[in-house]
Amino acid sequence: MARPSVNISTVERAGRIALGALGIVAGLLLLFSGGGGTVPLVLELLLVAAGLDLLVTGLTGHCPLYAKLGHVSSSVQRRS
Repeated sequence: MARPSVNISTVERAGRIALGALGIVAGLLLLFSGGGGTVPLVLELLLVAAGLDLLVTGLTGHCPLYAKLGHVSSSVQRRS
C-alpha cells in the first residue's frame, strides 16, 4: 500500500497536531469528569474524534478532504 502524498503545509501540520492533541486531552478530561447526560457524552466523544482526525492528518501530512477537493497548499506545490 503506497503512502498518500503530502498535501498539507508544515505550518498547518504543526497547528493540526497541537489542536488535535488539545482536543483529545480536553475531550478525555470532560469525559472522565463525569456528570452530564447523553448529549454531553456524545459531544465529548465528538471532540475526541475530531482531535484524533486533526492529529492523524497532521502527523501524516495528508488530508483526504483536501485530496478529494484537489487542494494542495502552495508551499507544498513549490517543494515539488
